[in-house]
Amino acid sequence: MVSKRIVLTFPHNLLDKPVVYRLVKDFNLTFNILQARITPEEEGLLILELSGRKEDYEKGMKYLDDLGVKTQPLSKDVTRNEERCTHCGACVVICPSGALAIEEETRRVLFDPKKCIGCELCVKTCPPRAMVVKF
Repeated sequence: MVSKRIVLTFPHNLLDKPVVYRLVKDFNLTFNILQARITPEEEGLLILELSGRKEDYEKGMKYLDDLGVKTQPLSKDVTRNEERCTHCGACVVICPSGALAIEEETRRVLFDPKKCIGCELCVKTCPPRAMVVKF
């Protein structure tokens, strides 16, 4: 069984197609939508957690690639600029996934990109703009 968080970028010609439905129906994958942004007649961005058998997952990824949907792992896109971070903790309070937490002993902010869902709330909240989310 495989479960991965991925970023899908759709070209404008696929925005009205049942792409996620096909992942479920044809490849037996389950999904959880973590974030979605669609700009009509431009582009669509979908962050999903996809789960299923490894073989089905790989076939589903090939299907997306053949359609022209760009895919990439979520974890490669969410980072923190350590030099800019002042460890103020403003991001910790707003983080819904627990990816940001305060270390009790040092009172420093810890960031676990594996827990991050890419909601971008930390980016908007961070006073020194240390959190960077790129898709």
